[in-house]
Amino acid sequence: MVPRKGLFWLFLSLGLLVLPALVMFTSVQAEPPPTIPGATYLGSAVCKACHQVQHADFSGTRMGKLFLKNARTSLEKRGCEACHGPSSKHLQNFTDPANNIRFTKTSVQTVAQQNAVCLQCHERGLRLYWKGGPHESRGLACTNCHRVMKKISDRYQFVKRTEMETCFQCHLLRRAQLLRSSHMPYREGKITCSDCHNPHGTATPKQLKANSVNETCYLCHAERRGPFLWEHPPVRESCLNCHEPHGSVNAPLLKLRMPRLCQQCHTPGTQHSTQPNQPRTRFVFNRACLNCHPQIHGSNHPSGVNFQR
Repeated sequence: MVPRKGLFWLFLSLGLLVLPALVMFTSVQAEPPPTIPGATYLGSAVCKACHQVQHADFSGTRMGKLFLKNARTSLEKRGCEACHGPSSKHLQNFTDPANNIRFTKTSVQTVAQQNAVCLQCHERGLRLYWKGGPHESRGLACTNCHRVMKKISDRYQFVKRTEMETCFQCHLLRRAQLLRSSHMPYREGKITCSDCHNPHGTATPKQLKANSVNETCYLCHAERRGPFLWEHPPVRESCLNCHEPHGSVNAPLLKLRMPRLCQQCHTPGTQHSTQPNQPRTRFVFNRACLNCHPQIHGSNHPSGVNFQR
């Protein structure tokens, strides 16, 4: 007979395996790309005759080099018309916005229709969970983050010079947190937002690339994974119980200063009192609690659960 605790973990594991498949099969079908009734394809050379500046800028981008010079599919061979639709009606009356597909705020096409044009090619891989994801459900367009017609960033054709600046257009709180004294090395260029998050959607909370908060942190902080003989329950539950990963005024990324952080859980009646102490006492001086309990993330020492060594 399987113990009750074992059944819980069995059902949890099965749920984590089945949930992504259920999301895929139960999600609403993606909207098809918009069409322009009665229009025919004329070729990118016709577009270049009027849009010489835009054509020159597009030719210098990664997509421009692919579409205009090294097309692999029939869709890519259409060049400009692969995204903007057939141009015959636009050539007859270029002032009517309904005669071509535009990617601006004044476009007659909805955001979902504009995104459907991009998803013709970019529907798999990192974009697998885009439909129903946080950014898609908030009405974001691909062009809010990516600039196809002009090269601004070194990679991924962002609308800003770097990935972080692109994310900071909306995530202003994260910009402020990264300016704090204790922060992850984002500003130094060692990591960026997509090292932890997939902005196109995931099956996990907060668009994390790993299965949980801790698994995401372990991608860099492997020494915290364990296994440990003596574990600290708040650590095993979530790193966010103690740390603010985007930035803090307390080192190292702690939500509160020592010893107040520990005293949130270790209340009066335990081994140490939580009354205010003089700054020179061992409970406050230097590293506070970590003066005696440095292995707070877990220990394998036979001294016991107090993480003393």
